[in-house]
Amino acid sequence: MKHLAEFVKERRKEVNLTQEEFAERAGVALTVIRKIEQGKTNLNMDKVNLVLRMFGHELAPVNSKELTE
Repeated sequence: MKHLAEFVKERRKEVNLTQEEFAERAGVALTVIRKIEQGKTNLNMDKVNLVLRMFGHELAPVNSKELTE
């Protein structure tokens, strides 16, 4: 699975949008897009999900036990 930063940046470029245009369409501040694409770790999950919904995806908490079963 790709890192969030790579995924968002690649998908944004595939649809030929600047960071500014993408932020506006996703309904988030430009700084949110920049932080995601820079790989920052202190992100608001609700804002990240607004961005990911543009591509039909969503982040959700996962119990580590579920990953090992």
